Amino acid sequence: MSKAPLLLRSAPGFGTGSYGAVPIGSAVESSDEEDNEDVGQRAKRRPGLRNAVSSGTLSGRSIRSRASRRKSSNARRQSVEEVAGLEGRFGLGSMPIPNADDSSSGDHFSEDVILEDEAVDDEDPPDNSPYPEVRASVSAIDNTSLSINTPRMWTLSLLFAILGSSTNLFFSLRYPSVSITPVIALLLVHPLGLIWDQLLKRSDDPDEEFIDGSRRPTVDTNHEHDLHKPTEWTRVRLWLSQGRWNEKEHSCVYISSNVSFGFAFATDVIVEQTHFYKQEVSITYQLLLILSTQILGYAFAGLARRFLVRPGGMIWPQTLMSAAMFTTLHKEENTIANGWKITRWKFFFVVWLSAFLFYFLPGLLFPALSYFSVITWFAPKNVVVANLFGVASGLGLFPVTFDWAQIAYIGSPLLTPFWAAMNVVGGLVLVMWIIAPIAYYKNLFFSSYMPILSSAVFDNTGHTYDVSKILTPDFLFDKDAYHKYSRVYLPITYVLSYGLQFAALASLLTHTACWHGKDIWKQWKRSLKEVDGETKPYEPLPRGSQQVPPGTRRLRRDRSNSGVDNIISQEDVHNRLMKRYKDAPLSWYLATFVIMLAVGIFVVEHYPVHLPWYGLILALGICTVLFIPIGIVMAITNQHSSIYLICQLVCGAVFPGRPVANMVFVTYGYISSAQGIKFSADLKLGHYMKIPPRILFSVQMVATVVSSITQILVLNWMFANVPNICTPQAINGFVCPLARVHFNGSILWGVVGPKEFFGPNATYHILVWCFPLGAVAPIILWLYARNRKKNIVRKINLPVLFGSLSWIPPATGLNFSVWALVCYIFNYVIKKKANGWWAKYTMTLSAALDSGLAFGLVLVFFGFVYPGWMEGFKWWGTEIYKLGCDWDACPYKVVPEGQHFGPDKW
Repeated sequence: MSKAPLLLRSAPGFGTGSYGAVPIGSAVESSDEEDNEDVGQRAKRRPGLRNAVSSGTLSGRSIRSRASRRKSSNARRQSVEEVAGLEGRFGLGSMPIPNADDSSSGDHFSEDVILEDEAVDDEDPPDNSPYPEVRASVSAIDNTSLSINTPRMWTLSLLFAILGSSTNLFFSLRYPSVSITPVIALLLVHPLGLIWDQLLKRSDDPDEEFIDGSRRPTVDTNHEHDLHKPTEWTRVRLWLSQGRWNEKEHSCVYISSNVSFGFAFATDVIVEQTHFYKQEVSITYQLLLILSTQILGYAFAGLARRFLVRPGGMIWPQTLMSAAMFTTLHKEENTIANGWKITRWKFFFVVWLSAFLFYFLPGLLFPALSYFSVITWFAPKNVVVANLFGVASGLGLFPVTFDWAQIAYIGSPLLTPFWAAMNVVGGLVLVMWIIAPIAYYKNLFFSSYMPILSSAVFDNTGHTYDVSKILTPDFLFDKDAYHKYSRVYLPITYVLSYGLQFAALASLLTHTACWHGKDIWKQWKRSLKEVDGETKPYEPLPRGSQQVPPGTRRLRRDRSNSGVDNIISQEDVHNRLMKRYKDAPLSWYLATFVIMLAVGIFVVEHYPVHLPWYGLILALGICTVLFIPIGIVMAITNQHSSIYLICQLVCGAVFPGRPVANMVFVTYGYISSAQGIKFSADLKLGHYMKIPPRILFSVQMVATVVSSITQILVLNWMFANVPNICTPQAINGFVCPLARVHFNGSILWGVVGPKEFFGPNATYHILVWCFPLGAVAPIILWLYARNRKKNIVRKINLPVLFGSLSWIPPATGLNFSVWALVCYIFNYVIKKKANGWWAKYTMTLSAALDSGLAFGLVLVFFGFVYPGWMEGFKWWGTEIYKLGCDWDACPYKVVPEGQHFGPDKW
């Protein structure tokens, strides 16, 4: 280990690379009062060191609290540096405090003594974020003394990457499924880190002391200059327990979980190839496909850091709750929230146990609680009642369910901001609850001959479309067979979902250009300067009122008025603090891109996917054009705009009649974008938590590779061991719902092609008008609201509103309506009336419900369903919801036997 210098108390003005060690020194024996007096005396003897504050603690006590700093407003302050590393722990030496006259320290210390009344408040500096939610969640101080790159961090990161990726892949093939969010890792990893510390503490060893996470042998009182030599086990334990468990390590473990918990889209492609198209694929192909598609997004995230990560206006709302939780957990605070004294941990385990036990009712013994379409039970054969109030194939106008898997199917409603959810609700009510029923009962697009909501596509007799009838043995489009069989027809909600996605894609570009075009252009010019080497050096926080740069004091006054203007040009304290660490070079991201691009070209050229290499380049080109606009919308609204549909359309137009090529094209284009957005969010969280970029890059890359390999192994195990998987007869709901929807998309755009849908005589040609409508609408709103700073119209985000219903299908009206209702209750009513309770428990509640459901689902499947113990178990609660048109997806009109709807020729 090196003797890297270490700050016991760090501040925004200090720069050091010693983020892999822990503090150690004789000062730990003194009291708080002695510490303060000693620091004050040293400050008088050695002027010239700028004030510093740290969030770190020593022996469980704060070195100096904020209150004690304010008591001595005229005192001079100073930070202390000590030797870190293994040698420092054994007391072999120490580094003196640098002298202010030493030129070597000029980059880190100001030249004059700062009086308390002139000093900048490190916890709220002038360049702090102008956004109140960021200031409330993220500390403006960087404690550089915390260990990060430790065996403990890597062990826990790999553990959660394996468990999370395998669990979510398992659940993704089931309906209703549940997504195990990384919030679980955020909460559960903390006690594991503390347990790790305690297991290696060895307080019974007389030759060691445990001081703030560090270990060193004591000095023999009889021979003051002799030290006990550490044993080999002591050295191993010292290596295993570097530093105390802290928020930066915790952040790295959470980020590794974040990039690995979501199931890989490439697994759906493999499901479709093997179970729907009956195509044999090798393990090598599966591994290369999943690795290349999962990792290509890193290049886009790295290249877009200037636009999506560094600006203060890119707040990424979902990262703020995580940052706040890290701070709260490691401070071990337990504030009283609206009279509730229970700690987060007790609350978590009570809810977790309750959710786990309760799941046995809707998941095993009483499934009618999950599909609680109680109104349809009184009129099971009434098609209109089933259409409006059904939860399996209806619009869900009676949003009641007792299954958290149904409520959180499109994501936890507890983690979605209410204003963003209202955009989603607006689209749901207007399109799905008003337009859809009117169009359906008027038989628009022959929709009355199909269910009002279904994830299947149909032929002209009202039956599920049999794609095998229009394919050659080489999985290519047979046009003659297509004309003999039938056109492809969509349920009305499917049609409207596509129309909304068209509008969302067009509105994404114009919305971004109107509100953020100037900022993007400014940042682009800045990026070009960086490439030319004109980088701005690190500058400490300005001292005194005269030296505050222009605009800084205005920033303090206008913090509460931050809007959507010029948000990409804002730089705050967090961007300044991160300049002390070596950045991950651009060459790392470019090398990653080149290697994975080569792997992708090998996949499409060597294996029979019928996609040429330039098709892969085209897919990545689409991602390049839309990546920054999508990232801006996500960073501001926490809503992801998907390019899934545009990739399908482009591939279908350029490479018609190639369904497998369409799936692979979509995978490389869409997933590179989706993964890149996810990586950008994690880069922002690392930015907030002050994780060195090079360590963060390594954590993300390793977790992605490990989780990808894990998912391929779990997928192939399920293929071999789950009976009738991906068929309607599959046990316990393993019907592969998402893969089925993607398969339908490959039929529409890969086999038949966009021309058959949007040509002059096509059934759905009118949907083409959604593109210009979506493009024009944001311009109209912008012209109206650009000069009205407090107008509610500025809250309308059309890309979110239009793209909100892309989950339908396979999601149903129930999944959206009950999701919105729960979001309203918690993120509006409770947040407004009991804000303390909401702030303390909401995130914990979401994690507990998700994890309790996950454990319950796993136990139900492997403990009862898979062994066959529930065969023959039937009663009213297991059958009532299946006895009617809601479950059978009855159409409003039935095609007479031997006839068909639609044109005879096309």
